[in-house]
Amino acid sequence: MATFKYCLDCNNLLYPKEDKSRRKLMFACRNCQYEEEAENVCVYRHEIVHAPSEQTMMLADLSTDPTLPRANVTCAKCGNPEAVFFQSSSRRPDAKMTLYYVCGNRGCGHRWDEADE
Repeated sequence: MATFKYCLDCNNLLYPKEDKSRRKLMFACRNCQYEEEAENVCVYRHEIVHAPSEQTMMLADLSTDPTLPRANVTCAKCGNPEAVFFQSSSRRPDAKMTLYYVCGNRGCGHRWDEADE
């Protein structure tokens, strides 16, 4: 099981880093210059890929999130006069930020972006 390592100088999280000249795996602090050699040279990468149905559920729940801003925008599907909005970009590195809306009516769940408006 992986454990987290912390900087002995400033207590921030240490991140894996390659020392190319010595061909060693190191742990380095991004806040100060502290580095230490890794005891275990095995690196694991764990990526979570959500199924499309899970992503739809997450977007539907956005309408009930009290921390997201709301706008007086009418939903084209149900006519509800309020929507939650947030900014995001696609995973392409050259993509611009897009404003997304989710209908404030939890039963509707309709979502659209600023281009659809």
